[in-house]
Amino acid sequence: MNDFLQSIIGRTNKVKSLLVLFICLVSMSAYAQETISGKVTDEIGEGLPGVTLQVKGTSTGTVTDINGNYSLSASPDAEIVVSFIGYIRQTIPVNGRSIINVSLEVDIAELSEVVVIGYGSVRKSDITGSVSSVKAEELQAFPVLNAAQALQGRAAGVVVQSENGGEPGAPIGIKIRGTTSFSASSSPLIVVDGFVGATMPQQSDIESIEILKDASASAIYGSRGSNGVIMVTTKKGVPGKITVEVNSTISSSETSNRLDLLDADQYADYQTLLNPAYVQGPANTDWQDVLFRDGTVHNHQFSVAGGSDKINFFTSANYFNQEGVIINSAFERYSFLVNADAQVNDKLKIGVNLFTRRSEKNGVSTQSTGETTNGGGDDVIGLMFRFRPDLGIYNEDGTFTSQNVGGFLDNPYAVATERQNVLKEDRNRANFYLDYKILPGLSFRSTLGIRTINENDARYIPSTLTETDQGFGGRATIENRQSNYLLNENYATYTRKIGKGNLTFVAGHSYQSDLTERFGAGSQGLIKDSFGYHNLGGADVPLTPYSSYSKTEILSQYARVNLDWDDKYLLTATVRRDGSSRFSESEKYAIFPSGALGWRVSNEAFLRNNPVISNLKLRASYGVTGNTSIPALSSFATFDNVIGLAGGQLVPGVVPDQLANASLRWESSYQTNLGLDLGLFDDKINMEVNYYNIDTKDLLMPNYNTPVYLGYLTRFALKNVGEINNKGLEIALSSTNIYTNNLQWTTNLNWSTNRTEIIKMNEGIDVYLDASPGYFSRERTHILREGEVPGAFWGYVYEGVYVGGQLPEGTAMLAGGTIGDPMFAEVADEEGNYDGVIDTQDQQIIGDPTPDFTYGINNTVTYKNFDLNVFIQGKQGGDVFNLTRVQLMNGDANAITDVLDAWSLENPESNIPRVGNNSLRELSTRFVEDGSYIRLKNVSIGYRIPANIVQRVGLSNARVSFSAQNLLTITGYSGLDPEVNYFGGGGESNNPGNPRNPNTTNGFDYGNYPTIRSYTFSVNLKF
Repeated sequence: MNDFLQSIIGRTNKVKSLLVLFICLVSMSAYAQETISGKVTDEIGEGLPGVTLQVKGTSTGTVTDINGNYSLSASPDAEIVVSFIGYIRQTIPVNGRSIINVSLEVDIAELSEVVVIGYGSVRKSDITGSVSSVKAEELQAFPVLNAAQALQGRAAGVVVQSENGGEPGAPIGIKIRGTTSFSASSSPLIVVDGFVGATMPQQSDIESIEILKDASASAIYGSRGSNGVIMVTTKKGVPGKITVEVNSTISSSETSNRLDLLDADQYADYQTLLNPAYVQGPANTDWQDVLFRDGTVHNHQFSVAGGSDKINFFTSANYFNQEGVIINSAFERYSFLVNADAQVNDKLKIGVNLFTRRSEKNGVSTQSTGETTNGGGDDVIGLMFRFRPDLGIYNEDGTFTSQNVGGFLDNPYAVATERQNVLKEDRNRANFYLDYKILPGLSFRSTLGIRTINENDARYIPSTLTETDQGFGGRATIENRQSNYLLNENYATYTRKIGKGNLTFVAGHSYQSDLTERFGAGSQGLIKDSFGYHNLGGADVPLTPYSSYSKTEILSQYARVNLDWDDKYLLTATVRRDGSSRFSESEKYAIFPSGALGWRVSNEAFLRNNPVISNLKLRASYGVTGNTSIPALSSFATFDNVIGLAGGQLVPGVVPDQLANASLRWESSYQTNLGLDLGLFDDKINMEVNYYNIDTKDLLMPNYNTPVYLGYLTRFALKNVGEINNKGLEIALSSTNIYTNNLQWTTNLNWSTNRTEIIKMNEGIDVYLDASPGYFSRERTHILREGEVPGAFWGYVYEGVYVGGQLPEGTAMLAGGTIGDPMFAEVADEEGNYDGVIDTQDQQIIGDPTPDFTYGINNTVTYKNFDLNVFIQGKQGGDVFNLTRVQLMNGDANAITDVLDAWSLENPESNIPRVGNNSLRELSTRFVEDGSYIRLKNVSIGYRIPANIVQRVGLSNARVSFSAQNLLTITGYSGLDPEVNYFGGGGESNNPGNPRNPNTTNGFDYGNYPTIRSYTFSVNLKF
């Protein structure tokens, strides 16, 4: 027993000893972990917020606050790694200190490494092509539905425009260096984090955008990059403390302009001149007051970012909700973004980008084709202007009023509130990648991306709209579109130093597959309007269902060489081979090469350390890109469904639809770019100048000479028959006007001009197009002609009002003309004679929708914690065909107040034809106006709350701001807004004969959703 007790006591003493030793070690460890604090400053002593400080070899870290202050725990013998984008990374030993202040130096090389190009990145100083950059702070200057809108006026040569004014959820059209095609798309390729053909994320998630404009920059994407490339880099996590950010904006909006229309009494007097028996209605309704309202926008983003030495992540959730300035128009969107990467070991890194978005658009019908009931009865904007002001919304029995002057029309309030237009869309994208370092200087990257789009477009016209419904008893349609896109990229990158040079070689393989399925159904004569489009089976007459299937594939190989020799001489050479299933077997493949040279003159001995010129680089590039953005099966013979009559019975059948064209091949654009980059006074002033020339040959155009007797439904099958030329000049200028400890002022200006000319048409024939509403009963509003710009306006030249007597030489009137009617210029025959009659032979080119130049000016001033931003954007030249004015001076509906000054015996000096003249919606120069404008796009003032205040509530940064968008527009245009796009968007047809082609139809104004003026309050919080 004694031995047992001694054993226990001995063991107990050992346990006590071990326990005491453990406590001592823990105490020593705790004692060793000291709190270290200090401040991180830049090269001029200003505190740097957001700097990462991490204890080397551990996951312990922090970031500096708004004033550059930090605090963290570390042992006396630890080392702290200090890093910040654009500054030299430092590793600092603690050496027992409790206060460590750090001054970071600008890393010129790292600052130049911010430009992302296809399949890699280069120093900005090494760029040989034409590339424009837009940073996060510019994108977030004011709230927008789509980040693409924030590019407007930010980059030279890039034209951005909503395809329907301020409509909630309206698509955004982008063109880089003008129109380079008739039938194929002229929209640029969007690449997000390496995913080709991605959806633009919301602006708060974007770190930067690079716009690749010339062939040298975009040729690595081959046919997909023929219209330029927009490279989007989203935000990523960084090692250190987890950061939480909240961005929230609330906006109130209103229409920026209204038309001056006749009131009830003026309208009655006006109609009496046309019809003495007219009886004035009982009301005085301003339909613009009825339909327009104050809109609202809510945009809220929540993000979390962080990481360690091995894993980094960034995740973001966004909610956007807009109520439009027209009643019953709205758009709601939810989106989520996740970026994560992991460093598995020294050689392998893997990552994933995930994006998902759900949106729902409740729209009112605008920009109507005018081909429905009685001339555009479904167009709310057109009805708002046309409808009688002497009628109210409701009749005495509670039914909606309708109009029987100038056609039978439902009132616009009824159409806006009763008709249902709902578009639901789900977009999902997943991109997985791995990077593997095979050898020093040699790496391999593989990506697998998937994108899905599911759209549901539902519409219902109730029986309460007596004129629009046309007695069908309610009509409902539903269409579903599903798209599945697969992308696989595999490429290797090799870098090596060769003598005085640095060589980078990229070679890879790409496969893209895009599958789209559509189906739709409808019915009319529904049991009850209350079901809307949710009960297609409860109807008297089912409409013929339809479905379609389409799949396209692109298989590519590509390579690029970048050589920087002695930090002076630059070379870029690129080649890509694309194969597309859209073309026949013998024409599937094409090769697209490009090359570029650069000379950094400022690094030569004779210019180095020059006190004035701090940077001078000359650039020149030439390359070929292709365009394959045409419908699938465009080169093959196709059939279409028909319903025939046999034996008194309806029977289905098929007929030839399209003639085969086995020689159909790629459009090819031959691009030349000459550039100059200039920096003055230590780069306080920077200028970039580019001149470009683009010759697009083998232009894909419809063959208008296909004989009718061949029996094909589609007579305008595509053929390589045209040529078009684009040339222009771009200037971008930035300056640091003031830079002191408390006050900074910077200015950015861009200016660009583009001229497009049709060089060759199919056998030189003219092609006449029509973009007027169907009830105008016109066939020609614009023309495609050799030697002219695409879509030049076509019509009569107005020569004033006929006041009696002998007509001036070379003028005549339309048939039946009399005193007070319009006169037009005649076109002489080959002998120089006039026939005295105005007919289609006297129509000619009467306007050019292409602006002379576009520009943007951005000023940012920061004083202590305050900041001010003023952004001006505009264009000079570019005619607008005011079809709204054509309608509102026609006499068959309401009118603008200008008609009160029409010619009469009492007003013989007027240049406006008499009321009830015989022009019949003639298209002439009196409706073509100068579309020049200058717009105060954004004014914002912000305040960053001092750190000693925000830190009390656990924040690291807080900023509030107030801004106004579209505050002022200076223009001579008489319509709602000179920035118009009637029939200009949607890209619903690749046939130039269809007015909905954005390449050939520009500058028309009719029924556009109005541009809005908004006032926004924003809050940014960082934890």
